[in-house]
Amino acid sequence: MISLSSLLMAASAAVILLLGLAHLLFTFRGSKLHPRDAALAASMKQVSPVLTRQTTMWKAWVGFNASHSNGAIFFGLVYGYLALAQPVLLFSSFFLLLVGLALLLGYVLLARAYWFSIPLRGITASTVLYLAALAVNQTSIGGFQ
Repeated sequence: MISLSSLLMAASAAVILLLGLAHLLFTFRGSKLHPRDAALAASMKQVSPVLTRQTTMWKAWVGFNASHSNGAIFFGLVYGYLALAQPVLLFSSFFLLLVGLALLLGYVLLARAYWFSIPLRGITASTVLYLAALAVNQTSIGGFQ
């Protein structure tokens, strides 16, 4: 039987997974991540960053968005899998639990500083679910193993 802490952790991972999938879709389909100013988009497609002339700001923008999506998708898949298929491994590893929490808190800080309300709400909900999973797990086993 799947424990409550595993379900809460899987729900946390699912939120990030869905945000990552939506972001990846918006990166390659439609114009939701395009600048409102068409002239800016055109300029981004012609101008290179100072770092290198091997790309354009537009290609870098698309690449950064896609890789950002991949990170969220990876987190969602790995932590969702571990929560449901390998909960003993996940909940007994202080390292994995700390890394997951650090990633989510980092996303919350980025969302507050640079993003907008929808990802902030989703990431905050995911973080609350993650913390609830930790609390339930700690209560059910009397502390981390």
